[in-house]
Amino acid sequence: MADKKRFLLRVDQKIYDALEKWADDEFRSVNAQIELIIKKALKDAGRLKNSKAPGEKEED
Repeated sequence: MADKKRFLLRVDQKIYDALEKWADDEFRSVNAQIELIIKKALKDAGRLKNSKAPGEKEED
């Protein structure tokens, strides 16, 4: 497994609450949910290629 960089992220409480609910709905931690959202955004923007987001299924 690749090393992961740790960093502090400050967000508004309403944003955190929404992220927490979304993560709970998909049986993930808030951290994993944020990582999934960031990876998807990077991939969609063409800035991250050939990388699967955590929890993302392989495409056929």
